[in-house]
Amino acid sequence: MISDRAFRPPRPTNAQRIAWPDAFGTRFTVMVDVEEEFDWDAPFDARNRATTAMTAFPEAHRRFAERGVGLTCMVDHPIVTDPRAVAILTRVVEDGRSAIGSQLHPWVNPPFQDGAGETSTFAGNLPAAVEAAKLETLTRDIAAAFGVRPRVYRAGRYGIGPRSFDLLEALGYRIDSSVRPGYDYRPKGGPDFGMADAHAYRAGGIVELPLTTVFTGHARRGGARLYRALGGIPKGLGLFARTGLLSRIALTPEDMPIDAALEAVAVALGEGVRLLNLSFHSPSLVPGHTPYVRDAAGLKRFHAWWTTMLDEFDRRGIRNASLDEILTALG
Repeated sequence: MISDRAFRPPRPTNAQRIAWPDAFGTRFTVMVDVEEEFDWDAPFDARNRATTAMTAFPEAHRRFAERGVGLTCMVDHPIVTDPRAVAILTRVVEDGRSAIGSQLHPWVNPPFQDGAGETSTFAGNLPAAVEAAKLETLTRDIAAAFGVRPRVYRAGRYGIGPRSFDLLEALGYRIDSSVRPGYDYRPKGGPDFGMADAHAYRAGGIVELPLTTVFTGHARRGGARLYRALGGIPKGLGLFARTGLLSRIALTPEDMPIDAALEAVAVALGEGVRLLNLSFHSPSLVPGHTPYVRDAAGLKRFHAWWTTMLDEFDRRGIRNASLDEILTALG
């Protein structure tokens, strides 16, 4: 059942949209959801706190560092309370371009609620005091582990709510990256980003950097409204995708073919997006932990996706932007 009370971030005004300095150019950033492993098809369980996939993180980081790409590591509670994971990430940020951010998975982040259901896995659905307490706990633990307070945040499951930006600002955050344009999480009890777009904007004292998602295809002008209407027609979305009429493409190697992602880059640039925001989940670095990388062949495709994408950025003259460079450009 779709709730009519779902959170929908208001569409920003032109005055709220970020006017990037000319010297910033067109850039890209990579934000990694650095998190525990769990069964994506099973109910959420506070006991799922394993972080074994972090052993693959140094090698993945090396691949990016060799291309001059920094990783903004969106760390959640099981990661920041695992000394081995903290040690790995401490070495990662020594590259001078990578940084530590935060990611709130409410189901594994204290303080815990009794009897919480699936809707509570979206932090923005929690009572204000509970969302605030979980954010404070995560922020404090990250600051203690890494010696620096996080400045960028992502809600697990993209679950921001009407109070999230104010809570983040009060804790000293500068950037949120929870909005996933074109996606509607209402059937699961989450927010509705159906009418959001990929441009950065200010929401009070917080800058929203949406994950870059665009519509491609001959009917892409229909955008989210057409996509949503097709979702109500049996096989409508599949038919439009197969015939090249309309697809929703996020810039991630997870379930997004590289050819489609390259087309999405071209569309985003054509729409004037100046900062492309790419992402992946750290457990995808080891086969079997996410639906996106099931085996060795899947991991090979994952790494090949990044090689091709970074080659495309080089060809287009699009440079990586570290978190510090983004904050400097924002002023």
